[in-house]
Amino acid sequence: MGLKFPWKSLLVCLLIPLGVGGLSGLVNGPGMAAFDQLAKPPLTPPDWVFAVAWAILYLLMGLASWLVWNYGKDKGAVRGALRLYGLQLGMNFFWPLFFFTLQWRLGAFVWLVVLWALILTTLLRFLQLNRAAGWLLVPYLVWTAFAGYLNLGVVLCNLQETPF
Repeated sequence: MGLKFPWKSLLVCLLIPLGVGGLSGLVNGPGMAAFDQLAKPPLTPPDWVFAVAWAILYLLMGLASWLVWNYGKDKGAVRGALRLYGLQLGMNFFWPLFFFTLQWRLGAFVWLVVLWALILTTLLRFLQLNRAAGWLLVPYLVWTAFAGYLNLGVVLCNLQETPF
């Protein structure tokens, strides 16, 4: 008999970030109307790119967490890394609330900087436990940096309208 593949844990790990992202989209969808009216910085992609990018990033996050959960050797370090992962996922959930729904654009940028640092910390912890898992978070880190550029760009392009 061959080794049994842990399909259930993979499914759970993929569904958690996809669920967080989906719920965030539902909660913050109405805030998009105001965003559509704002001036945006250069390099702002079309709206559909965000949905595709986030779906891919959530799948990569889920796969990374699964690799750490199933193949990390130091179970104490695994628990700590997955707590960091959960914290950054929670912070990720709240950023669109601040940016789109509450329209706290500058506050959302500060939140995003903290989130970026937390993603970097999670990535480094994941690298220690499973190199592939750490590398799977690199696109998320890069996309979040790009989101920071867009967030700050929206603030600067709309200074007269930006509440703090």
